[in-house]
Amino acid sequence: MDSTPAPVCQSCGMPLNDENRGTDADDSKNEIYCRFCYENGAFTKPDLTLEKQRERLVEMAVASGVSLGDAEKQAQKLGELARWKK
Repeated sequence: MDSTPAPVCQSCGMPLNDENRGTDADDSKNEIYCRFCYENGAFTKPDLTLEKQRERLVEMAVASGVSLGDAEKQAQKLGELARWKK
């Protein structure tokens, strides 16, 4: 059994699959970003900051039933993703 973790969007942390991958400028599927974050070779929200992305993630997670504490803990991990690493 493969223990490799499933790939996640390197902007928002959403698990990636063939249906939700973003697209590059040539319309090919992007390997690291979801369609909500990346389309046609560009970020859908190019001015988005890490802090704003964290706020969005917490808001969406809480709305879907995740506790505020768990949502905030997950949001702190966003800084480890490729888009936000410095």
